[in-house]
Amino acid sequence: MALRQDIGRFGLWSAELRSDDPALGGEIGEAAAELEELGYGALWVGGSSSVEHAARLVRATSRITVANGILSIWQHDAPTVARQFAELDQERPGRFVLGLGASHAKLAEAYHRPYSAMRDYLDALDAAPTPVPAERRVLAALGPRMLALSGERAAGAHPYLVTAEYTAQARQELGPEPLLAPDLKVVLESDRDRALGIARGFLARYLALPNYTANLERLGFTEDDFRDGGSDRLVDAVFAWGDADAIRKRVDEFHAAGADHVALQVVDGGGHTALPRAGWRRLAEILDLASA
Repeated sequence: MALRQDIGRFGLWSAELRSDDPALGGEIGEAAAELEELGYGALWVGGSSSVEHAARLVRATSRITVANGILSIWQHDAPTVARQFAELDQERPGRFVLGLGASHAKLAEAYHRPYSAMRDYLDALDAAPTPVPAERRVLAALGPRMLALSGERAAGAHPYLVTAEYTAQARQELGPEPLLAPDLKVVLESDRDRALGIARGFLARYLALPNYTANLERLGFTEDDFRDGGSDRLVDAVFAWGDADAIRKRVDEFHAAGADHVALQVVDGGGHTALPRAGWRRLAEILDLASA
C-alpha cells in the first residue's frame, strides 16, 4: 500500500534512461530531474537495467521513486544485488524499488526453469545479511505462476507488453492488495498509418520472444497477429496512440481494468539513441500531471 501511494497512478518507462553512451551521460540526469518536476510518480529504467543504472537516477532526483524495469536474474547474482540495494537505500532511503525478471531464453544463456530460478533468487535476497524487503521489489510477471509469486513474495507485478484485458485478469488473480503496474506504450501520432508504422517497427523485436507471444495467445491472439510487426488489432491493444483524448482514454482503460499504476513508454521510432524529451513533456500535458 505504501508503494502504491509513493508511485501514484502514472510512471515513465524508458530504456533510454539506462544508456551507457557517454554522450547521453549528463543529459540522463538532467532529464530525470525534469521528469520528476513534470509530475511522473516513478521512473522505470528499462533495457535489463542494473542497480547502478537506477542509482544514478536516484542521485539525480530528490523524491521520485526509481525502479528497474527490469533487472535480469541471470545477469546479476542475488547477494551482490542485495548488497547494492542496501547501500543505495542507506544513502537515499525509500527511493529505489528492485524490479526483477527472468528475461527470455533467446537473451539469457543460463535461462532454465524461470519460475524455480526466480523463487530461488527471492530466497537468496531474503537470506542476505541485509535482506531486500518484499515490499520494495516487484516481478515482471506474465504467466499465472509468476503472477501469483509476485503477490506472495513481492509488492506486486510489473507486466510488460500486455493489454487492458490482461490487466483485468491479473487483478482478479492477484486480488486487491498487491501492486499491479503494467507497461503501456504510447505513440504520440494521430495519423493512423504513421502511428501503426512506428508501433510495428518497435513491436517486431518483441514478437520474436516466445514468452510474450505465449501470453498474447492466452488472450486470444494468434500467429496471424504476430506477422509483420503485429496486426492492427494487436497494435491497438498494446499501444496508446492518436490525439490527446484517445491516449487518455486508453490509459484510463488500463486503470479501470485494475492497474494501480501505468508505466508509460513513449515510442517515437527513433530507437534508443536519443532521449524523447519532447514526447515525455507532451505526455505529461496530456495526462495533466501538473494538477494530478
